[in-house]
Amino acid sequence: MVGDRVAVGGDGDTMTTPPRRLEGKVALITGAASGIGECTAKLFAEHGAKIIIADIQDELGKAVCDAIGSTNSIYVHCDVTNEDDVKNAIDTAITVYGQLDIMFNNAAVTDAIKPNIIGYEKIEFERVLNINVTGVFLGMKHAARVMVPAQTGSIISTASVASNVGGVATHAYSSAKHAVVGLTKNLAVELGQFGIRVNCLSPYAIATPIAKNYTGLETESFEQWANLAGNLKGVTLKTDDIAKAALFLASDEAKYISGQNLFIDGGFSIVNPSLNFNKFGENL
Repeated sequence: MVGDRVAVGGDGDTMTTPPRRLEGKVALITGAASGIGECTAKLFAEHGAKIIIADIQDELGKAVCDAIGSTNSIYVHCDVTNEDDVKNAIDTAITVYGQLDIMFNNAAVTDAIKPNIIGYEKIEFERVLNINVTGVFLGMKHAARVMVPAQTGSIISTASVASNVGGVATHAYSSAKHAVVGLTKNLAVELGQFGIRVNCLSPYAIATPIAKNYTGLETESFEQWANLAGNLKGVTLKTDDIAKAALFLASDEAKYISGQNLFIDGGFSIVNPSLNFNKFGENL
C-alpha cells in the first residue's frame, strides 16, 4: 500500500510516507483555473489523481496544468452552461484517462449587490442561476452518464453558507446555492443504487477572486472583514481548507457519506449573532 512506504531520515530513523488518498483516480474539476478549484486540483494531484482542468479562463487553466505537470493533468475549455462543452470535458476524461472517478462542480459566479429586489434585473438573476445551477446540473448529468456503467464515483458540488443562511449574499446567489443542495440530495437518492456518492460543500467567506470582486476588497481587508463577522475566532478560512474537505469527500475515507451538505464555516451558519452568551448576564 502507498501509505506503508518507508523512508529513512538523515539520522537513520524511519518515517512513514503519508498515503496518497486518490491514487489511481481521475478527477474533473470545473472552475479549476483559480480560487477553490485551482487549490483543489493541485491537492488532488498531490494525492495521486489525474486531473482535468475545466474552465473558460484558458491561460490561467493552462498555467494550473503546467504547475501540476502535463503527465498528470489536461486543460479543457468548458463553459458549464453549454451542454456540448460539459459533455466534451467528460468525454475527454474517458478518452485520455479511461475513467472518471470524481466530478467536482465548482464553477460559479455572483452578481452585483443590489439594495432591494425591485431594482433586480431578470437577465442578471437568470445569468447567475444558469451558471450556478444549470451548470451544476449538467456536470452531474454527464458525470452520471459515465459513472453509472462503472457502478462507482463521487460527485461533489460547491454550495455556500448562503445555502442555509439568509442575508449573506444576493437573491440570485442564495437561490442558486439552495438549489445546489436540492440537486445534491435528489441525485444522491437516485445514484445510490449504483454505488455513486453525491455531496456538496458550503464554505464561509474566502478571499477568492470572485469574492474579492464581489466585495471590492483585497485579500487582507477581506479576511479581516470575514474574521470579524465569523464565529470561530483565531482562524482564517483559506481555499486550502475547502480543498481538504473536497479531498475527504472524494476519497474512500468517505465511502459511506452521501447526500450531505458539509459546512466549512466555523459554526457561522448555526449562530444567531444577536445572542452573545459571553455577555448574557449583562443583558438581563
